[in-house]
Amino acid sequence: MEPRNITCGEITAAVKKLFIDCNYFIGEDILSALKKSREKEGSPVGKSVLDQIIENDILAAKEELPLCQDTGMAVLFVEYGDKVFVTGGSFEEAVNEGVRQAYRDGYLRKSVVSDPVFDRVNTKDNTPAVIHTRVVPGDKIKITAGGKGFGSENMSAVKMLTPSYGAEGVKQFILDTVRAAGPNPCPPIVVGVGIGGTFERAAQLAKKATFRPIDTDNPDQRYADMEKELLDGINKMGFGPAGLGGSTTAIGVNIETAPTHIAGMPVAVNICCHAARHASAEI
Repeated sequence: MEPRNITCGEITAAVKKLFIDCNYFIGEDILSALKKSREKEGSPVGKSVLDQIIENDILAAKEELPLCQDTGMAVLFVEYGDKVFVTGGSFEEAVNEGVRQAYRDGYLRKSVVSDPVFDRVNTKDNTPAVIHTRVVPGDKIKITAGGKGFGSENMSAVKMLTPSYGAEGVKQFILDTVRAAGPNPCPPIVVGVGIGGTFERAAQLAKKATFRPIDTDNPDQRYADMEKELLDGINKMGFGPAGLGGSTTAIGVNIETAPTHIAGMPVAVNICCHAARHASAEI
């Protein structure tokens, strides 16, 4: 395979479109799950809330407006082909320029502050983005982008379990995390779970899990069964849509895993509200 040049301009344009699209247009997997949940929801108040969420998502797409006021912090998962040469600047600069243009031209709320503790001054363009890059064979760049709101991000957790906890301990930690979150993450929620790797890898996997379509299952049947069991357990908690009661507290649980150390079993839970924004493109 011959090397291939990709310009910074192409990267910037793709990133800009991804962030505008994911903030205006809810994924079909999410919209479908909301509609199905609405049909099954037993609470009249829960049904009404789901009706409003669905109407909001349809109107946002029709009017091309943000579907939520918190348009999130820009997060990207990148599969970077090893035959790709970026020309005209650096890849990271091109990505941040795309984010900058999307949040400016798409009238998306800019929520990033430059210092996390002391100054907390808004960067005024929603940069810098959080970029997770993996080098893969090929001459293309695949970008999956999403805006992560912090009402739900703040409800996330990671715990360094030991192997003695087993599958039951993993499930208990996930359920405890969601129960502690209660109505705060704006249910119905999507729950991303990362198991394995190291402390930081588990958290990265959990974030990546929230980007996976919720109408897909983990390819390992054991984890697919765990996803279904956890979804059922979460919905039995009764928080319901907007935390006002009902049987729809979550619309999806996705689990991603990685090999880990013989002495460890890290587990991370990344909670995402029903505005689970993500979009992908290949350059």
